[in-house]
Amino acid sequence: MSRPQVIFREIDGVMSEPMENLVIDAPQIYQGSIIESLGRRLGQLVNMAPEGSSRVRLEYTIASRGLMGFKTELMAMTKGTGMMHHSFSGYGPKGNEPPPRVNGVLVAMAQGTVTGYALSGLQERSEFFLGPGVDVYEGMIVGTNSRQSDMVVNPCKAKALTNMRSKATDDAVQLEPPKILSLEQSLEFLDDDELLEVTPQSLRLRKKVLNASFRKRAEEKAA
Repeated sequence: MSRPQVIFREIDGVMSEPMENLVIDAPQIYQGSIIESLGRRLGQLVNMAPEGSSRVRLEYTIASRGLMGFKTELMAMTKGTGMMHHSFSGYGPKGNEPPPRVNGVLVAMAQGTVTGYALSGLQERSEFFLGPGVDVYEGMIVGTNSRQSDMVVNPCKAKALTNMRSKATDDAVQLEPPKILSLEQSLEFLDDDELLEVTPQSLRLRKKVLNASFRKRAEEKAA
């Protein structure tokens, strides 16, 4: 499955796109982050009002494509305390392209089985979608990067075996639990150059072009 696409229409000679009425109810402490995020997505704030002593209600008009992926971002931003509802409001003149996804992704460089040792070396700058023991293949997305660019990594790297023992090398690896995406969250997360594999047992995010060298050539050609 690829990233969902909106349907544009030409109305009275003007290229138009679907617009949404968006209502958000969230704690006031996250108000600034929400406004900043929706500003990047080209949303227009039409009303803001307090809800009780600690929450705020924000009402926006925003293009449907600007909402793609926002629900997942809102849940992370508000630590699960934010609520949102949106409904179709009609077509409006097509606006500028929404900005790209804030975070890049970690892409596996080869086929293998994920190890805790490899993840421990990457977790400071990333969030994972899977844990140790999961089989991956070249081009499969294993997590998010702290930066906007994508990074090719080896999540299957094994610890080198030695005949020396020490407390430091024998300590158990401490890993943050992986973020398991639902079908809806996976579709929201997708970028234009990514696909979602849906099977009865698993959901796998992957790049459309699996080989890293071929991806780089395609990007250079597009540029």
